[in-house]
Amino acid sequence: MTFTLSPDTTIWLAALPGAGDENGGVRLELDDAAGLGAEGYRLAITGDGVTLRAATRAGLFWGVQTLRQLAAGDGVLPGGVIEDRPRYAYRGAMLDLARHFFTVDEIKAHLDLLIQFKINHLHLHLTDDQGWRLEIPGWPRLTEIGGGPGTGCDGAGPGFLTLAEYAEVTAYAAERFVTVIPEIDMPGHVNAALVAYPELTADGQPIAPRTDAEVGYSSLVAGKEETYAFVEAVLKTVADATPGPYLHIGGDECLSTSPEDYRAFLARVLPLPAKYGKRAIGWHEIAGVELPADTVVQYWRPEAEAPSVVASGRQVIMSPADRVYLDMKYDETTPIGLDWAGLVPVARSYDWDPAHRLAGLPEESVLGVAAPLWSETLRSPADVQYLTFPRLPAVAEVAWTPQSGRDWASFRDRVAAFGPRWEAAGVNYFRSPEIDWPSA
Repeated sequence: MTFTLSPDTTIWLAALPGAGDENGGVRLELDDAAGLGAEGYRLAITGDGVTLRAATRAGLFWGVQTLRQLAAGDGVLPGGVIEDRPRYAYRGAMLDLARHFFTVDEIKAHLDLLIQFKINHLHLHLTDDQGWRLEIPGWPRLTEIGGGPGTGCDGAGPGFLTLAEYAEVTAYAAERFVTVIPEIDMPGHVNAALVAYPELTADGQPIAPRTDAEVGYSSLVAGKEETYAFVEAVLKTVADATPGPYLHIGGDECLSTSPEDYRAFLARVLPLPAKYGKRAIGWHEIAGVELPADTVVQYWRPEAEAPSVVASGRQVIMSPADRVYLDMKYDETTPIGLDWAGLVPVARSYDWDPAHRLAGLPEESVLGVAAPLWSETLRSPADVQYLTFPRLPAVAEVAWTPQSGRDWASFRDRVAAFGPRWEAAGVNYFRSPEIDWPSA
C-alpha cells in the first residue's frame, strides 16, 4: 500500500504535537513500547495513514525526517513498518566561522539542510588565526578587530556573532533537537586574539594580522598569568551562553608551542569547562597529556595512528579527514576545497566503519561521528552547500545506521532522489558522477 504525504507534513512538523495528535494524516504518539531508546522511532505506513511512535519528541522528530526522505521523489510513501534507532548518540557537522564568517540566517539555513539527515550536533569553530567571531564582554577588541573588515582568509570574511545572536542560533538549533558545540581554539590558532590584545604575546608587542591559510605559527604564552585570566574569562562567557553540555577547546596544530608549554597550558585549561558546567572536547593532540575523566577526544588527522587516543580511555568523536572532511575536493576538477588529506569522493565518505578506524579502540568508546567543514576556500553559502552535499548524507548514514545495515548501492539510489528536491530549493549541490541523478 502507499500513502501520499501531505505538503504540511513534508514542510516541518517542527512543533511536534503531543501523543495522539494528527497532522496531515500522520499520527504521532509518545510511546516507549518499542524500546528504541531516546532517539529511536517506529513508523507504520498503511493505506489509511501513518503512525509514528517514539519515546521522546526527539525520536518523533527524527522519524519525521525519515518520512521526508521517503517522500523525496513524488511524495508517495511505500507501505510497511520501520523500527529505527541511531548507532551513535553524537552525529555532528562543523562549520568554520573563523576563516569566513556566516550570518545567523545563513547558519540557520545550513542547519535546516543538515537535520534532514538526522544530524544532532552543530560544532561552530568560532576563533582562529584569521578571525574571532563571538562577542566576549570585557574584551571588545576581539570582535572589533578580530571580526572587523579584512578578517578571514584573504580578508574576505568579516563579521561576528553578538551574544544575543549566538543565543538565537542555539535556541533555533534546540528547537530542532540539535546541540551547538562552540569551539574556542587554543593554545594555537590564536593570532586574531594576539592582534587584538598584544599584551597576550610573549613580549607584549603588537603583531601583524594574518589572512593566509597557514597554521601552527601562533600560541598563547603558557608562562603568563595574563593568559589564564583571558582564557577563563572567555570560557566562562561561552559556557554561560551555551545551553548544551560541551565546550570545545581545540588544542590542535600547536607547532610553535613547546611540548612542555603545551602540557602546562592544558593542565590549567582543561579543567575549566567542568568548572563552568561543561564537558571538554579537544582535537586528538590533547590525548598526549593527562586528561580529566570526562574529556572527549576528536580524532582527525588521517596519517596519525593516534595510539594516545586509544590509550587515553576517553570517548572519541571520529572525524578522519580522509573520510569526512567536507572541505576536501571531490576530485581533481573540484573548483574549491583542499586536498592535503587526499580527494574525498562520496563513496569514500560512505565506505568506512568508525569502530574499526583506530586499532584497539573499542566500539563503546566511539561517541559518534562528525564532519568538519573548514572555510579557507569558502566565500558564500553556495560554496558551503557544494562541498556539503551529497557527502554529508553519506557521513550521516555512517553515524546513524549500523554497519550491517548499510549498502552503497541503496544509498546511491536514495540520495539521487534528493537531486530534484535540492534543485527546487536552490541548493548548490555537487552532481557527483558516482550518483545516477534523475534527468533534469
